[in-house]
Amino acid sequence: MADDDRQMHRLQTVELDDESLAAASRDQEQERQIAIFDLLEENHFHPEGADHGPYDLRMGLVENRLVLDVKGPGYERRHILSLSPFRSLIKDYFMICESYYQAIRSSTPAQIEALDMGRRGLHNEASELLQTRLAGKIDTDMDTARRLFTLICALHWRG
Repeated sequence: MADDDRQMHRLQTVELDDESLAAASRDQEQERQIAIFDLLEENHFHPEGADHGPYDLRMGLVENRLVLDVKGPGYERRHILSLSPFRSLIKDYFMICESYYQAIRSSTPAQIEALDMGRRGLHNEASELLQTRLAGKIDTDMDTARRLFTLICALHWRG
């Protein structure tokens, strides 16, 4: 992908709908902030039908559906995705993250590494699913999809 295309089709802001957010633990809030920071540092985000960006993204939940409000020069669209295909991945991701956070405090490096590998594997699987679900709506690279999935989880966290 050409650097010019990456610069033209990118997110410049990401906002999570406050009403969709639940209280989060310190670890979860840190993960949320890191995902937004990393996402804004480097991303590929090309909405179908948009000539060029950069784009502003607002993410939220409405009636258990993911809502992506995207705005850019001459482009404004709302994309709504069912979260049903993500439910088991989100649930498993929460369980393994909780185990990972506990392991960091009390487990051996080998145990922490094993949990981290499982966490990354689930994250990759969910990111691939997100790219598939966004096909024909928004084109992203894998790193962008990973960070977006982290933010989808942030909308589900219950502190």
